[in-house]
Amino acid sequence: MISIGHIYELEVLKAVDFGFYLDAEDLGEVLLPNKNAPDDLVVGDTVEVFLYLDSEGRPVATNQAPKAVVGEFAYLKVIDVSSVGAFLDWGLDKDILVPFAEQHRPMEVGHSYLVHIFIGIDGRISASSKIDKFLDDEKPHDFKPQQKVDLIIANSTDLGYKAIINHSHWGVLYKSDVFQRLSFGQSKKGFIKHVRPDGKIDLSLQGGQETRDKYAKIILNHLRKQGGFAAVHDKSDPKLISDLFGMSKGAFKKAIGSLYKQRVISIEKDGIRLLEK
Repeated sequence: MISIGHIYELEVLKAVDFGFYLDAEDLGEVLLPNKNAPDDLVVGDTVEVFLYLDSEGRPVATNQAPKAVVGEFAYLKVIDVSSVGAFLDWGLDKDILVPFAEQHRPMEVGHSYLVHIFIGIDGRISASSKIDKFLDDEKPHDFKPQQKVDLIIANSTDLGYKAIINHSHWGVLYKSDVFQRLSFGQSKKGFIKHVRPDGKIDLSLQGGQETRDKYAKIILNHLRKQGGFAAVHDKSDPKLISDLFGMSKGAFKKAIGSLYKQRVISIEKDGIRLLEK
């Protein structure tokens, strides 16, 4: 089923002076105006478009890509405030409205806010900064440890950072697992660290073979710059490891353990040594 607020590949049914009509199935024929169509588009082609409503409430298509589709979260900048609410730049010619009733706090021009994209009761695409009401901790999920996920950093707490997982659930990044600067609204790749018995989710920015390989390269590059030896090992202070390599002591131990098994380094009493020629 095709619906407003999403991206689809649609077939061009006919060309007119002002654009092209696309087959949007249950929505009928939807106009793709010339200004938002590829120059070489012809009848019979398929084209990737985003569907929304024009000022008269009619479905219309564009080949511009929004920064988020319906059901997703995004960190967007306010470009205007009017009597109906705040208008945010979300990547289209037509800005998206955050009605006053959907503002967690009054929005100001020039400031950016984390918002959820949704369909309002009038059928139009709107945004809301009241993000908690779109995230239900009781909603079932099937996340597994070490699963790679998309994260949006939402806010900081005494424990660390709250993050939105795959646009659907809350998770926590603990301070002890963060070795880089994070900012509100930032998008990051992360991993499921642990799913608690109550369904709550602990997160990590480290995990998986891809991350271990990256950390191994960081360590090897450091060794080469230091002439093949570094006075740091698996018993070193966690802060020293974090300062030198930007990783936790646990991640460091796994990385040097892997390099040791591959006989790329030796682990000595006072440090690690590069063995490769």
